[in-house]
Amino acid sequence: MRTKFTKFSFQPFIIDAIESLGFKEPTEIQEQMIPVILSGKSAIGHSQTGTGKTHSYILPLIEKVKPEEKHVQVVITAPTRELARQIYHEVLKIIKFCPSHQQITCRLFIGGTNKRRTVERLTSQPHIVVGTPGRILDLVKEQALDIHTATSLVVDEADLMLDMGFIYEVDQIASRLPNDLQMLVFSATIPEKLKPFLKKYMENPVYIQVDPKKVTAEKVEQVLIPLRHRDKVQLVYDILKSINPYLAIVFVNTKARADEVADSLIQKGLQVGRIHGGLTPRDRKKVMRQIQDLQYQYIVATDLAARGIDIEGVSHVINAELPSDLDFYIHRVGRTARAGLSGIAYTIYEDKDEQALIKLEKKGIHFRNLDIENGEWKEIDDRHRRQKRKAQGNEMDLIAKHLVRKPKKVKPGYKKKLKEQIEQMKKRKVRARKKGR
Repeated sequence: MRTKFTKFSFQPFIIDAIESLGFKEPTEIQEQMIPVILSGKSAIGHSQTGTGKTHSYILPLIEKVKPEEKHVQVVITAPTRELARQIYHEVLKIIKFCPSHQQITCRLFIGGTNKRRTVERLTSQPHIVVGTPGRILDLVKEQALDIHTATSLVVDEADLMLDMGFIYEVDQIASRLPNDLQMLVFSATIPEKLKPFLKKYMENPVYIQVDPKKVTAEKVEQVLIPLRHRDKVQLVYDILKSINPYLAIVFVNTKARADEVADSLIQKGLQVGRIHGGLTPRDRKKVMRQIQDLQYQYIVATDLAARGIDIEGVSHVINAELPSDLDFYIHRVGRTARAGLSGIAYTIYEDKDEQALIKLEKKGIHFRNLDIENGEWKEIDDRHRRQKRKAQGNEMDLIAKHLVRKPKKVKPGYKKKLKEQIEQMKKRKVRARKKGR
């Protein structure tokens, strides 16, 4: 059976590329976004990672490229070098199927590479530009890259772009493009601070929101582990040693904490890679290559890895700390159980995390309660059990007091007698409940 993407009337080479990638039918965001982009309208795609958004824009944008016009027609920006590189490689997988007389060209421009050498190699303008905003803007200012001819601009992971301080550069890029620009913005969240930028460049954009059918993938088992009075790094080590993962990511909240945890685990004899914003471009590229070559079984990372990087084969995720922005919990857990595989996400929690856990449970996340002692896993009580027992006791007190009538004239020893009657009523209630089971 041929792919269902044929309904979009793509050129034959794009259909060939789609079939080579094994895509049978469009995802929800692809279904909605592709016709909008093909029509030339601007759009905001509000969706989480793993929904197929990258192909929802690269397929129709490649369809619209005119190979005979040798100038920049599409600019795609991403907040991290790793994400930009991934998008670039996805574009290459499509355009390699172009007929020889209609070749579409694409170039990647990211920081951490030799800018002078990049300028020297830019002897002709590509049809499609993919890169980080800072490097693209640098090349434009050097007059090496001419983007004023582009008719489409993609801002991928816009909320992360905002968090990392790159919206100014994106603004500078957009201001150099035509007034009738087609802008396509993709974001897992739409924070208030992003809205002025959207209003500046987008007039009545099509808004497409795709909520995942489940908050996290079906095949992710989510486990809560209480920290109690233990050392957190030791607990992380005990978990890692007991599960013997294919590939595990340990998430923490800061660069300093990532280094601290990684160094401690290395001292304990584990082969550990680390990914965070404090690494040099060369080091980040080296670590990513080592991960792809399966040199590491364990990775310690900040949320950069949850949003900006796609790491294949992650079997386990460990949240050593809950993120302050709970959307990142979803992104972290989304690193495992991809492409139909199963995965497990462990979250170490303390008393201060209670409100965050309640919010996650309200989102429909169901946790299993486990603990590990001396390398052995065991089921433990739900953390709500004590609260439920206390609430149940208070409720029974109120019922018993209501049933025991207060006499009109209070005699000596009344309070003691009342207390005894209430206790008797409670015992009868408990016996009645047990019989009714």
